[in-house]
Amino acid sequence: MGSSAPARRQRLLNDPDVFRYVAARIISLTGSAVTFIAMPVLIYGITASATWTSLVIVAEAVPYLLFGLWAGALADHADRRRMMVGADLLAALTLATVPVAFWFDALTAAHVLIAAFAVRTIYVFFDAANQGALPSLVGRERLPAANALVAGGSTVAETVVPMIAGALIVVISPASIIAIDVLTFVASALLIRGIVRPLSGTRDRESTLRLSAVAEGTRFILRHEIIRLMIVIGILVAFSAGSLMAVLVVWADRTLGVQEGDWRLGMLFGAWGIGAVVGSVLMPRLMHRFGGPRAALIVLPFAAAAGVAVALAESWLPGALAIAGWSLMYLIIATISVTLRQQVTPEPLMSRVMTAGRMATFGLGYPLGAVVAGALASALDTDEAVLVCQLSLVVAAVIAWLSPLRTAPRRLDVAER
Repeated sequence: MGSSAPARRQRLLNDPDVFRYVAARIISLTGSAVTFIAMPVLIYGITASATWTSLVIVAEAVPYLLFGLWAGALADHADRRRMMVGADLLAALTLATVPVAFWFDALTAAHVLIAAFAVRTIYVFFDAANQGALPSLVGRERLPAANALVAGGSTVAETVVPMIAGALIVVISPASIIAIDVLTFVASALLIRGIVRPLSGTRDRESTLRLSAVAEGTRFILRHEIIRLMIVIGILVAFSAGSLMAVLVVWADRTLGVQEGDWRLGMLFGAWGIGAVVGSVLMPRLMHRFGGPRAALIVLPFAAAAGVAVALAESWLPGALAIAGWSLMYLIIATISVTLRQQVTPEPLMSRVMTAGRMATFGLGYPLGAVVAGALASALDTDEAVLVCQLSLVVAAVIAWLSPLRTAPRRLDVAER
């Protein structure tokens, strides 16, 4: 009989290097959860505009589209540990400008957007190295458990942090709360620096920074039928996520009557975390039992139903329950997609393939959803805007069930370059 999921996770955490890696990710993502709440609340407080608020999501997502291929090529060429540490420290310095400007009464909406764009650009380079580093650290067989461990640990924090942040915003400005994220970037850098084992596998002698080599990750995805389909589905799922995040604060205000300073705003964000925690527990079990492609097929119709439920909610409690269900399904689909790419990609292409996938989902789908939702929320009722955007999940489910995902093997082998 196979080991239980808790036992596998425990063995992973008994490895000091894996423990440092997981701790770094959880600490960093905890800080990011604070900024995730504070940024839209901050800019909505400055502008009272749905369009400006949605631009925060766009500013945080567009860097993947602009810099993803180059970040992946650099991560396949450089030392991934050094790249991650340097990115963490640079992000800390950049994000620190927001609370400092606020304390000197010089913060503007444009400053917030520029900072969000710059920090996310730096994160694109960190993420390119990070997603290539994990397979080198734990091996391909342990990837589902490792990805679920990182996702589960971070979302446990994200369950508590939004509630605390929502309460803190009542007495402390959102800009000052962002200073917490600055400290978590520094802590993450120190932990990653302490990892002993290499985070890069065997590389080709030729440079990955040649123009022809930069796009190899994209070409690999286009050639691989299952990964290509998962990317298309991922774009639609990311569209729904970007649209929801872009207008969540506005939707809470205009539809649910939950405004800045109301403790229920923290509960809405906390519901997102609770759903993600449950999803992180279910994901490796679903992949083990059904395989990644079939697990995605099972989850997608439920994700579509949860998206519609969010749009139909008329008070904060049904809204919170719907968001919890939506985030549960979202985490499962997103983590399955990432794990499948990591499992089939040859090591020399790992960072380029991973960032090419991120470009398509978070560089295209996510900001496009944010722009559309912001425009619709200015022309329609906010709940109507949410409903229109969440129909992308219905389209994703239909595409999946009409595709070769239905006959895909349970286990995908490493593909040839």
